[in-house]
Parts: sequence; structure tokens; C-alpha cells
Amino acid sequence: MTITDVKIRKMFDEGPMLAVASMTLDDVFAVHDVKVIYAGDRYFVVMPSRKAGDGSYRDVAHPITADFRRQVEEAVLSAYDRAKEEAAEAPEA
Repeated sequence: MTITDVKIRKMFDEGPMLAVASMTLDDVFAVHDVKVIYAGDRYFVVMPSRKAGDGSYRDVAHPITADFRRQVEEAVLSAYDRAKEEAAEAPEA
């Protein structure tokens, strides 16, 4: 399975959540609400989740293998870095 596109949908200036992304797999399947979090001096990619009846959160989609998780993290964090650079270069309105 190949990650064919990652789009940063929204970026935030404050708080640990820095961005919300969507990614496309094999040009045929989309996963929305992938989050970029900064906590404990590390960036994390958090998959979309839903609150369960007991108050915990469960991923609704997630990588099964460590290798594909690494691919997802690299693709999403690279897209986030590009979006940050583009935002920094854009003229202020």
C-alpha cells in the first residue's frame, strides 16, 4: 500500500495539536482527521479516533505494521513541514 497524497487541512498556532491532515492511499482510499501533535519534545501522528462508551478513545483507522506506521508518520510530518514553510513564506493579509 502506498501513501499517494497527504494534505494538511488545518494548522493551529497554540496547544499541542499543530495540524489536521488527510491522506490518500493508492489513489483510492482516503483517511481524514489524522492529527499532528507536539508533546514531550516530540512530534506524534495520531490516527482518527472515536470516544467509546467508557470514555476512552479508539482508533477508527490505523496502520497494522510498524513499517507502515513509520511511512505514515514520515509522510504526514513531511507534509506538515512543507505547510509550515509555505505559511511562513506567504504574505500576510
